[in-house]
Amino acid sequence: MTLESIEIPSSTAGVVQEILVSEGDLIEAEQVVVVVEVMKMETEVRAPVAGRVTAISVRPSEAIAEGASHCTVEPGPGAGGEPPRPAQQPSPDRRDDLDEVLDRRRRAGDEGRPDAIAVRHERGGRTARENLDDLVDEGSFVEYGRLALAAQRQRLSEDDLIARTAADGIISGTARINGEHFGEAGRCAVLSYDYTVLAGTQGAVGHFKKDRLFELIERLRLPVVLYAEGGGGRPGDTDYATGSSLTARAFALWGRLSGLVPRIAIVSGRCFAGNAALAGTADLLIATESSNLGMGGPAMIEGGGLGAFQPEEVGPIDVQESNGVVDLRVVDEAAATAAAKRLLSYFQGPLADYTEPDQRPLRDLVPESRRRAYEIREVLETIADTDSVTELRAGFGAGMITAFARIEGRAIGVIANDPAHMAGAITSAGADKAARLLQLCEAFDIPVLSLVDTPGMMVGPEVEETALVRHCSRLFAIGANLTVPLLGVVVGRGYGLGAQAMVGGSFLEPLLTLAWPSGELGPMGIEGAVKLGMKAELEGIADADERERRFEELVAGLRHHFRALNVATYFELDDVIDPVETRGLLARTLATAPTPPPREGKKVPWVDTW
Repeated sequence: MTLESIEIPSSTAGVVQEILVSEGDLIEAEQVVVVVEVMKMETEVRAPVAGRVTAISVRPSEAIAEGASHCTVEPGPGAGGEPPRPAQQPSPDRRDDLDEVLDRRRRAGDEGRPDAIAVRHERGGRTARENLDDLVDEGSFVEYGRLALAAQRQRLSEDDLIARTAADGIISGTARINGEHFGEAGRCAVLSYDYTVLAGTQGAVGHFKKDRLFELIERLRLPVVLYAEGGGGRPGDTDYATGSSLTARAFALWGRLSGLVPRIAIVSGRCFAGNAALAGTADLLIATESSNLGMGGPAMIEGGGLGAFQPEEVGPIDVQESNGVVDLRVVDEAAATAAAKRLLSYFQGPLADYTEPDQRPLRDLVPESRRRAYEIREVLETIADTDSVTELRAGFGAGMITAFARIEGRAIGVIANDPAHMAGAITSAGADKAARLLQLCEAFDIPVLSLVDTPGMMVGPEVEETALVRHCSRLFAIGANLTVPLLGVVVGRGYGLGAQAMVGGSFLEPLLTLAWPSGELGPMGIEGAVKLGMKAELEGIADADERERRFEELVAGLRHHFRALNVATYFELDDVIDPVETRGLLARTLATAPTPPPREGKKVPWVDTW
């Protein structure tokens, strides 16, 4: 051995598996000289330099310590250009294990199930993956559990499971939505039941997938969109059978997200039992014309001895819109997906680009005649950014309007009395509707605009049968505890408890309380106030015509007292303004309460008021 000779040490302890050189061989730098096995793994030992092998220090099957010498090399010219053995031999064809993975992934997608996809298309529907592709930003989806199969290995072969139960009927993952507008704030989670797989029923493995996603959603504070079409719990799973099947955690985990992250559910087609429970627990529910939504489907109804019904008879859209279950009614899945992106945007931040409508029409939208109804929606659409208003629960509680909108790009929630319906009086349904919007805005730091034109709470024996006291009182409780900015504008009448309920319990609660020249304010409606306060005087007038003349005279006098311009002299309003100033004053006031920074989960638990 010369002074220049180099010993090649073992990089790991193990057993010599193979010696690939002999004494006297010329070798190249990086050529593999010995293979050592440790813990069933083979490690290649390479020569650090080119030269001649002068000694071999080990034998096959011999144990060797880490750092011990394998062989000795005298540096010099190598083997004359023979390429060193590569770390991994390339296969002439693609590897079998990779082929198997790629084939399984393909079979889990739409392209691997052409017959099932064709049936879905023939019925006028889109597939779960088509909806998700439309919903999320291109290239942003990271799927969890693509290769999952139904827990039915005791009933079906593996090939049948692969062919018939792709992803166990639910596609889930993380993605980005509206990223072109909101950047990182577009991050979200998405889940979609797949009706082409066992009718979108909820399987054992699917529950595991939901659990995984719901825990990630809570950990990462991800807004979520859920396509909920499906038939509820699946009785056919056998692999994880339990005594009661009541230990699934998905419903608890989903419920715990209430008030923590925005949750939007979409229903198209049949959505029963567990699927309906998830949809109904969401913060906002979008449903298509073809939807049927119920806590029990036909099988459960018939099994309970309550009769036989077709799926289309259970919870159709007309029923679920009129009772307030559905927040937004749309035509089809494409419209539902677009609506979900729009609704989600209100929670994602301000928009830099917006268009301001011409404000001058506001001067004439409220008629001079106080008895003439008008369209409060036109008022809102004129104040808000162009094409920024999305009305919620339009078919429920018609006297109250709730909506999301934007002013100078900033999202706001809106509650407004509709004088075209029962003069804008607040009913049980209307109070419930407004309270729910307020609670949603409070949970996610969205300011609230209240447009007031109400004679007060609805009264009468019939409305008391709807639990009016409970619902209207709840509106006070939620409004009084708002911490988000509340802005009030009295555009018409603002009377009694109804007017106070519209502004958090008192006209001093909003950040700014304005009125238009058409505003009237008082402890109760003018006519009622005259009849109550002047009862003795009016009853003392025997002649009916004279009594009516005196009544109108008293009403006219009180009307002057209740005018917004007069009320402002007592500083019970912050200002009475030209209606064209409304938008600018609201925007400048909101600027004094800037958009809050991202928060670590200000949790406002959901309390349904209905």
